Amino acid sequence: METKEITMPTKYDPQSIEQGRYEWWLKGKFFEAQNDEGKKPYTIVIPPPNVTGKLHLGHAWDTTLQDILTRMKRMQGYDVLWLPGMDHAGIATQAKVEEKLRGEGKSRYDLGREKFVEETWKWKEEYASHIRQQWSKLGLGLDYSRERFTLDEGLSDAVKEVFVTLYKKGLIYRGEYIINWDPSTKTALSDIEVIYKDVQGAFYHMKYPLADGSGHIEVATTRPETMLGDTAVAVHPEDERYKHLIGKTVILPIVGREIKIVGDDYVDMEFGSGAVKITPAHDPNDFEIGNRHNLERVLVMNEDGTMNDRAGKYKGMDRFECRKQIVKDLQEQGVLFKIEEHLHSVGHSERSGAVVEPYLSTQWFVKMQPLADEAIALQNKENKVNFVPNRFENTYLRWMENIRDWCISRQLWWGHRIPAWYHKQTGEVFVGHEAPADIENWEQDKDVLDTWFSSALWPFSTMGWPNVEAEDFKRFFPTDVLVTGYDIIFFWVSRMIFQSLEFTGERPFKDVLIHGLVRDEQGRKMSKSLGNGVDPMDVIDKYGADALRYFLSTGSSPGQDLRFSFEKVESTWNFANKIWNASRFALMNMDGMTHAEIDFSGEKSVADKWILTQLNETIETVTKLSERYEFGEAGRALYNFIWDDFCDWYIEMAKLPLYGDDEAAKKTTRSILAHVLDQTMRLLHPFMPFITEEIWQNLPHAGESITTAKWPEVNPVYSDETAAQEMKMLMEMIRSVRNIRAEVNTPMSKKIKMLVKAKDDSVLKAIEKNQAYIEKFCNPEELQIGINLETPEKAMTAVITGLEIILPLEGLINIDEEIARLQKEVEKYTKEVERVEKKLNNEGFMKKAPESVVAEERAKEKDYREKRALVEARLNELKGI
Repeated sequence: METKEITMPTKYDPQSIEQGRYEWWLKGKFFEAQNDEGKKPYTIVIPPPNVTGKLHLGHAWDTTLQDILTRMKRMQGYDVLWLPGMDHAGIATQAKVEEKLRGEGKSRYDLGREKFVEETWKWKEEYASHIRQQWSKLGLGLDYSRERFTLDEGLSDAVKEVFVTLYKKGLIYRGEYIINWDPSTKTALSDIEVIYKDVQGAFYHMKYPLADGSGHIEVATTRPETMLGDTAVAVHPEDERYKHLIGKTVILPIVGREIKIVGDDYVDMEFGSGAVKITPAHDPNDFEIGNRHNLERVLVMNEDGTMNDRAGKYKGMDRFECRKQIVKDLQEQGVLFKIEEHLHSVGHSERSGAVVEPYLSTQWFVKMQPLADEAIALQNKENKVNFVPNRFENTYLRWMENIRDWCISRQLWWGHRIPAWYHKQTGEVFVGHEAPADIENWEQDKDVLDTWFSSALWPFSTMGWPNVEAEDFKRFFPTDVLVTGYDIIFFWVSRMIFQSLEFTGERPFKDVLIHGLVRDEQGRKMSKSLGNGVDPMDVIDKYGADALRYFLSTGSSPGQDLRFSFEKVESTWNFANKIWNASRFALMNMDGMTHAEIDFSGEKSVADKWILTQLNETIETVTKLSERYEFGEAGRALYNFIWDDFCDWYIEMAKLPLYGDDEAAKKTTRSILAHVLDQTMRLLHPFMPFITEEIWQNLPHAGESITTAKWPEVNPVYSDETAAQEMKMLMEMIRSVRNIRAEVNTPMSKKIKMLVKAKDDSVLKAIEKNQAYIEKFCNPEELQIGINLETPEKAMTAVITGLEIILPLEGLINIDEEIARLQKEVEKYTKEVERVEKKLNNEGFMKKAPESVVAEERAKEKDYREKRALVEARLNELKGI
């Protein structure tokens, strides 16, 4: 007979278990999509991490959820593609490389564009390698044969195709607009790359003198340095105070330039003085007013936030230094008459932290309205994108309904170069996949595209699009689910949806599973400034990947934030340790059993029937909850089954036949142990891949790896409700005896006299059939079982459904204390009876509740009444009534 040697060490050590396992999985190609036409495809594309540094806990959480889904689907027989890749992350990566160069005393301009891009590619290779190592430590089942990068050749082709097509459709245009400008990185930002923070500032109230000397007009600003670029003062055309001034001019203080007074409906007559200074080159609203009144656009600032030639004597000053100086000068001239403290929201660059400057600049834009309309319309169709939780659909729709044109050009060197060329003589613009033939007469646009422009194409560009005949594109697109945080619904999710609809005619994914942010134990966001960040690799080094993964996947419900706690990770390590020890015990008692020898067709004990019933319930629950993305609940169901049912009860009860002389019973128990452990490891595998593979490899199994083992299915043959009820009664009996012993400080090792009074014959037969368990776990010196048993006066009692347990404990019990305890029991059951009666007497409940629920409540009432009657009877006995 072939025997299986147990190779499990005596101690659970995650490091030794995890060592080398990932490489073994990769060598076996277990994670590679098969293109097997006999299997249904299932696809997830990884949200590509930026090649700027190490993965954080948010990445670990996000990818763990994806790994759970793809491992489960692979076991369910799907042809799974989980496609890995990384994002070039334009601004972020360029900033890192420039920082590195500064440390070497160089700038990107010293290297020139070509050499700088070469340096950035080296950075990318180094950090991509780090990210892959971190993925391997987490145990992610990625198909590396299809790994992509947002700047690789295929994705660059997709980006050009999209740009050129949108340009030809008139949906991409170039224009001079006020954009969000980051003076630190010297690049444009889209609206969603700006973070608004409340900052203590001021309103500066000024008097602009009328050119005809007839008085002045009052204006106010939070940015006095921009007044140098004022080209008008606007008032409401219906404002009685100013109607007569429209068409006149004022003298712009300091500059001395005459500027017009214009009437415009935009001005709020009720706010401030009712007159507004207009700076078309430095404010988006002023820009629009300037267009309506054909005003000059005077730009007074350089790209780095210093003042330019148009700023006169302030030229070369930093914008904030200029503000201080100009305030001083205006006060001296008597123009600035009031400074009012003002808390206002100020935009900051998400990447550099610099205060964003509204700035006049020529940029490339995507005309968003037609694309947004299509995406909004999709949500009213059957094949819409399903948001989980669905409340995030409203977040998405609100954004799409109020969308502005998207500024897509960035003044960077690292990224997709804009496929536009300008004729050196005529200034003509050419947009195309390749440069014009007479390239010597043309110059390519120096800017690159916003990182999100290429990321928006990720679900289909990674599959070989724009080649619509590409095998992966035809088979694996659209994808099944996108897993991401709620913080990038605007940045990324929305853009993938409208680009996918525009270029493939399909939604990019069926579902979007939204999770929250990882916070510290106090609920604060993790940040460098607070010093509360946690490196997931450090957690893995201490507790193992399985403990971290299980905590991350079960510690929160969909859409909610997760509070990280080392204590909770340690408790999941304890769970893994419990699994390890229980499995090792089971394996040591399987006596070298092979898979072919597993047979539990023989007579089964109540414990055997019960654990198989519980297993069926767990399979059904875990599968259903996982399909609904409720991993926290699925994890809890698994935890309860493994810790309570399997370890604490079944394994203990299995020791009776395992250590007994009945060979048939031994074989059945070993077979059931092997089967339940095998099925449980499969259910747990997506959550804890390393420990489950290790245990499964030691089990009598058929197959090469648990990663490709069949997902458990409910087998109705093994559901036995009668056995489940019998077992429930046994467990209640054992718990009751243990509780009574604890109450009177009688250890389990001390033998006691025990009486079990059954309600009727059926209960009596069930108790007698399972007497061996009662003797084993209650340790009675003498055991009496019957229906009409006399209860001794001095005894401790416990009432459970269908029977009463009586433990005569003469000399160990205080009768007054026992009377007090029983009175509390009567009160408890009385409250339960009243609660159920209240429900059953409620007309609303009786009308709405299903018959099964009403029947369940009636059964509860009957049960509570019976228990109360038994306790009352015992109480009366003790009182001698």
